[in-house]
Amino acid sequence: MNNDLVMITEAWAPHAGWPRIVFVNEAFVRLTGYSRQQALGQPCNLLHGEETDRDELNRLEQAMARGEPARSEQMNYAQDGRPFWTGIDMAPILSATDAKTPWVFVQSDLSRRPRTSAEIEHLAYHDALTGLANRTLLMDRLQQTLAACARHPVYCGLMFIDLDNFKDVNDPGGHAQGDQLLLEVAERLQTCVREADTIARFGGDEFVLLLQTLGSDPAEAAANAETVYHKIAALLAEPFQSQSLQYRANASVGINLFGQLPTTADELMRHADMAMYQAKSAGKNTYRFFDTGMQKMVDDQAWMGNELRHAVQREQLSLHYQAQFDVQYGMIGAEALLRWSFPGRGLVPAEIFIPLAEQIGVIRELGNWVLGVACQELARWATIPAMAHLVMAVNVSPQQFQLPGFVEAVLDVLARTNARPDRLKLELTESVLIQDLSGVRRSMATLKAHGVGFSLDDFGTGYSSLKYLKQLALDQLKIDKSFVADVMTDSHDSAIALTIVTLGHSLGLQVIAEGVETVAQRDFLVRIGCNIFQGYLYSEPLAAKEFEAFICLQPQGAKAQV
Repeated sequence: MNNDLVMITEAWAPHAGWPRIVFVNEAFVRLTGYSRQQALGQPCNLLHGEETDRDELNRLEQAMARGEPARSEQMNYAQDGRPFWTGIDMAPILSATDAKTPWVFVQSDLSRRPRTSAEIEHLAYHDALTGLANRTLLMDRLQQTLAACARHPVYCGLMFIDLDNFKDVNDPGGHAQGDQLLLEVAERLQTCVREADTIARFGGDEFVLLLQTLGSDPAEAAANAETVYHKIAALLAEPFQSQSLQYRANASVGINLFGQLPTTADELMRHADMAMYQAKSAGKNTYRFFDTGMQKMVDDQAWMGNELRHAVQREQLSLHYQAQFDVQYGMIGAEALLRWSFPGRGLVPAEIFIPLAEQIGVIRELGNWVLGVACQELARWATIPAMAHLVMAVNVSPQQFQLPGFVEAVLDVLARTNARPDRLKLELTESVLIQDLSGVRRSMATLKAHGVGFSLDDFGTGYSSLKYLKQLALDQLKIDKSFVADVMTDSHDSAIALTIVTLGHSLGLQVIAEGVETVAQRDFLVRIGCNIFQGYLYSEPLAAKEFEAFICLQPQGAKAQV
């Protein structure tokens, strides 16, 4: 009986991924557990898994690109997850010079060789680089620990470790240097745990410690876990010498304690991972414990995301308008501000739900809705003498601006609503500029040619690079409210405000200050040359009808005074 697995694939195409399977033999079906119907049409990396050597895969792919036969030994996986070690011979079926040649793969099951069975067993449960436990072994031991906790009143813990700024080593030095660092980290971590504990490489630069018997109550367990963390942090802080690079490793660590309460291994890992990301958010090189408050935050965000998907259809969204004043000409425009009124919770702050909309992929729908309503209102303003001169400022999120077809969507809305393009101003934040500067320039130039204006919002809080200002078709800089708030008491903020005003005027740009709430703030800004303002000193954001009433009460041509 032939025990060699035979697989034939379609021709390999550059940048198209692994070629798809067009034939498998009976041994393939028998040894992998996949039926022919399940295998045909799948990429030929169907059998790859966690411990499959990525470097070897890269070497095989490069050989295919050259049309050359190659041999390798790999860890593959059957349909039920069972690992098995194979020797792989691959070759083009036709001439190597024929770019459309299919490929044949013959795989010998090496696990049947007695001299390699111990190696197979080890590779199935250990990380190929560091020799530490892999995910499979970690989850198996975590299951055993959970079962023991159910029988005995004791607390154990998971410690999820993610190296900070690992790219600083891996990118300039290459994978070899990064691998050497990971090996040294693994060696140091092993000195921090007891024999009963488990340390695993979870993937990439992530490690997980399973800590046994930390204490009989939560306080004792937390204290012991903190002791382990501080030992790890101290060892990682000692310099690593990797070839010519000296590196001190920091790590963000999430800690999840568990005891007799029913839970699952997957849930424990997820909670430890969440705590690690909290440590990242806290500035890195620190640790955070998972707690129920963190879980509630995640659950609330998931619930809110689901509700946000339906907010447009349920008519829960609205636009409010905050006036913009010029000290010489009075009211010159307004900023459209999106509001989400959720039944039972009131208004949800935009700084919460806009990032959420980007995260869950509904920012295009929300952005298009905002632009459509704003342009409809702008067209209506044109029919009211007291409002016909107003400019409408609309915020555009970085993700929305980068979406394909954004320029066309703006022009389509303007055409459908009959709104004047020269009365529309799009407000961008600095983060949009670092994504694809040339693409941003093209999009802005196209819209600018139709009369649309641009303001750079929150200037000074991001990258504030002069190369953006001189290359982009901007009309206005907006001083962020964080600088305006303390402009009378913080010399740094007052200096920043002055610098922005001077820079903007030197480039021929308008400068507007947002968040102006007091006469003193306004007077200071006027003294340094900023004459356009937005804030509660003049008007809070108002619903459409209230805003119209507010405008119509303003004396025409009057200066902006309080």
